[in-house]
Amino acid sequence: MSRQNGLFILWIGLAITLILVDQLTKYVAYDLLYGMPPVDVFPFLQWVMVFNRGAAFGFLDNAGGWQHLLFGGLAIGISIFILIWLRQSSEANPVLSLGLTMILGGAIGNLIDRLLHQYVIDFISFYYKSWYFPAFNVADIAISCGAFLLIIDSLFSKKVPDPKT
Repeated sequence: MSRQNGLFILWIGLAITLILVDQLTKYVAYDLLYGMPPVDVFPFLQWVMVFNRGAAFGFLDNAGGWQHLLFGGLAIGISIFILIWLRQSSEANPVLSLGLTMILGGAIGNLIDRLLHQYVIDFISFYYKSWYFPAFNVADIAISCGAFLLIIDSLFSKKVPDPKT
């Protein structure tokens, strides 16, 4: 097995781990929080059960159902694109590869919810007095951190010229 294949398998293993952690935390949150009022953890953090039928921040939450096909299709397409990109970059750039892996794991974690339930389970809520940040989950954290890593990579990585050109 080549080094690139080994690294690719490592990144896929990390993505699978993120998916499993995401699904496990959603299962536990549903089991403990369904039908319950929000649970304050800290003066700014609570566990709350939210069924998000839309996208980020509830975008298109009440669109009538067609959004499930749109967001599911986008998640599948983006996941395929990321797998191809990750395969090509897994050896050359660890920051990029980690970012892609985190986005992949998060996208598939939320896709599983959409396919099983037609909504995404969110359960983490930050607030200050009467202001509430939209609830989110482990998959959303992975996607956000992955996007941040892609930005960092694009700003600070040294671009190696392609010897073929």
